[in-house]
Amino acid sequence: MELKISSTESEVLENLAAFFAEAAQKAIADHGRFSVALSGGSSPKKLHELLVSKYADKIDWDKVYFFFGDERDVPLDDAQSNYLMAKQTLLDPLGIDPEHVFPVQTALGADKAAQAYTESIATYFNGHSAAFDLIILGLGDNSHTASLFPYTPVLQEESAAVEALYIDEVKMNRITFTAPLINIAHNIAFLVYGKGKAEAVKHILEDERNIELYPAQLIKPTNNGKLLWFLDAAAASALSNK
Repeated sequence: MELKISSTESEVLENLAAFFAEAAQKAIADHGRFSVALSGGSSPKKLHELLVSKYADKIDWDKVYFFFGDERDVPLDDAQSNYLMAKQTLLDPLGIDPEHVFPVQTALGADKAAQAYTESIATYFNGHSAAFDLIILGLGDNSHTASLFPYTPVLQEESAAVEALYIDEVKMNRITFTAPLINIAHNIAFLVYGKGKAEAVKHILEDERNIELYPAQLIKPTNNGKLLWFLDAAAASALSNK
């Protein structure tokens, strides 16, 4: 695990954007394409804008394939959709081929959408391990990541798959990568900034293991992958060891 602590939010975003480009270039050189699972929420919007404005000519976008680490059970044109956010801030501005984008098909209903997404990922990797080149994750104030929320059954899932679950805390169905699917990625990058995340960061990185209370503790690469935390000073402020 590597901590990448920057002084400001803008430096955090710059560092992750540079790492994104580096990972993309390496994957394309190694095996001809780059598979990335995007994060939802508000934090990635600025990352997307930076990739569009500064890194558009540093990546062969025709060889990038986009997935989503989790999704809300809403129509793809709903304001809460992670896909719609990415479409507006990253995919459309870059002119990404729709054939290279894999939305969660929420119109099927949460359970069938999760099953279909598991199958889509398996098809993409064509019988090989579903090891994404990069998975970007956020961190909630309650220590959740993707849609791995505290005290939910998905935390016990041992298969590398996509699962549907109802989250009482937000009164909504979600579709999410399981921790085992995340953990086989080549690179896993947390994007976390702001003072409001400091306690959650400390819980995940320094408290005793308690996955029910702190689900993001589940994220530990199992395939010789890299785990990186891109933090600003505010988000890292509660850590004892920096």
